[in-house]
Amino acid sequence: MDELYFEDLHAGMTFRSIRSYEVTTEEIKEFAAKYDPQPFHLDEAAAEKSFFKGLAASGWMTAAIVMRLRVESMHIAGGMIGAGVEDIKFTQPVRPGDWLRTETEILSARRLTSRPEYGMVRSSTLVFNQRDELVMRSVVNFIAPVKTSG
Repeated sequence: MDELYFEDLHAGMTFRSIRSYEVTTEEIKEFAAKYDPQPFHLDEAAAEKSFFKGLAASGWMTAAIVMRLRVESMHIAGGMIGAGVEDIKFTQPVRPGDWLRTETEILSARRLTSRPEYGMVRSSTLVFNQRDELVMRSVVNFIAPVKTSG
């Protein structure tokens, strides 16, 4: 896949993840132990008695998986530089055995006046599991380099 520059990105373009990502029990617990140590992420018995009625991945783990899928499907030249999350919603729990995939749409793109060698891209990402249930949605801004001549 070719690298994408600011000029290559236009409102209405869509990018689907090139693969699905399997979420495992082990990964849920490992992430939770390190970053989000709550009982419904760490212990099946405690999770059964929780709001989630079963082990659930941290939303932050889900967001990290989504970042990986976005980077793999949109090869921004020099890397996708995060410039802020406008909105993020976790709409359903992500469970062990779920397979996640993303659909990202470019909402807008504008050249940065302060750094004209870069552009700001606003994007919306929907995240689905293997049952096509929406598990997360977000609006994220990122910076992409302008293609240099020569």
